[in-house]
Amino acid sequence: MSREKELVKNTFILSLGRFLPKLSSLVTLPILTACLTKAEYGYYDLIATLVMLVIPIATMMIQTAAFRFLIDCRGDKNESSRIITNIFFVTIPISIVASVVIQFFFPSLSVWIRLLIAVYFFIDTIHLTLGQVTRGVGNNPAYSVGAILLSLTNMLLVVICVSWLEQGLQGVMIALAVANLLGSLYMAFRIHLTQYLNIRLFDRKLIKELLAYSWPMVPNNLSAWVLKLSDRLVITGFLGIEANATYAVANKLPNMLSIAQGVMAMAWQENASIASGDEDVKEYYSKMLDRVYHIMFGFTALLIAGTPILFRLLVRGDYDDAYDQMPILILAVFFSTMSSFFGGIYVAHKKTVNVGVTTMVAAAINLAIDFALVNVIGIWAGSVSTLAAYLFLYIYRMFNCQKFQPLDIKYLKHIICGLILIGMLLMCFLQMLVFNIINIVLGIAIFIVFNKDLFLKAYIKLLKRKSKSAK
Repeated sequence: MSREKELVKNTFILSLGRFLPKLSSLVTLPILTACLTKAEYGYYDLIATLVMLVIPIATMMIQTAAFRFLIDCRGDKNESSRIITNIFFVTIPISIVASVVIQFFFPSLSVWIRLLIAVYFFIDTIHLTLGQVTRGVGNNPAYSVGAILLSLTNMLLVVICVSWLEQGLQGVMIALAVANLLGSLYMAFRIHLTQYLNIRLFDRKLIKELLAYSWPMVPNNLSAWVLKLSDRLVITGFLGIEANATYAVANKLPNMLSIAQGVMAMAWQENASIASGDEDVKEYYSKMLDRVYHIMFGFTALLIAGTPILFRLLVRGDYDDAYDQMPILILAVFFSTMSSFFGGIYVAHKKTVNVGVTTMVAAAINLAIDFALVNVIGIWAGSVSTLAAYLFLYIYRMFNCQKFQPLDIKYLKHIICGLILIGMLLMCFLQMLVFNIINIVLGIAIFIVFNKDLFLKAYIKLLKRKSKSAK
């Protein structure tokens, strides 16, 4: 299989496991913004933000070791059992303790809702661990179907608990907990988890080995968390929970592009690492840089152009202030995607320290701008700081990467495309029909022109399949 086909395959498999659960959050957004109060929606977003922070710290990212170590022993049931048993020996007790502690972050909420938060945290941790184990043992279909089951269950329960039964924040937490539980049970059943678990296989030495692999990822993960989610905490602390609700709504549409970026980054890291020793590595990396840039430039232009329409379709309630933040955050995700591409090359050359340092510097820039401007420009500080941090990450990595991996980069094209996106962003702010139409025409034209070779390849493949079926 060619390197390009392998990348497409990996991206497709990972997209099913990561994209669909997030897609459900976009589908349920109109229900949540219509049925929850601003305070409830702010708490909901804050809970999700803190869960993403606490899980990596509490578990020391040991679930990431599951995937990497299980790959090396596929077909060896005894060794797989040792790894899986000891992964859960660490994950389960730590998750229980952390579930109790996380309740104290929300003293103003009722005891029942705090208990639901603890249950959700525990189940979510187990679900993440099971996802890595399922991929590690080579059962990607189970991983993907588990994600689909989680998504559909969550959407159905949000409709029932929040819209129909009017349970508010309590209903949201029930939906999340039950959906993650069903997804976890499905994966556990498909991989026959019980056959891998054996208390007699407890091994302190192996646990140390697993943690030695996983814990260095924690600082980088925390820096990435600061870069992506610290805005929410700063806005909540300075402007209140309702302002956070507005900013959270503004992030929903950009998050969909961010999820696609995360999937692409995971697949690209693996593909770039495999190709790092090839003789034509410079040509291959340069070709993939152009391809990724064209795809993301096209999607970013379409999303900015579609913001006026998508905002009215997806958002209900008093969230007008969120509109202006959306195109800024979409542009920030574009720069994040391109910085992740260069990050994949860092990983391929085992320059993981560079990845961590650049991410930490970007996180520091993000926080500094947040604190400096939040009392001056309000929630705009969150979107501006995010854009500035990712722009720095993109520019620095693009030039720094050349020191150890030469690339053919068309700098003038990058500058012109960036200016085009800024122009579209400004027209989006004006909220005038004529500029909205110009944006839509421009967005569609950009997407088609920059990706015409992909459309042509897809068309040729379709013709070949039709000719084969005709025979």
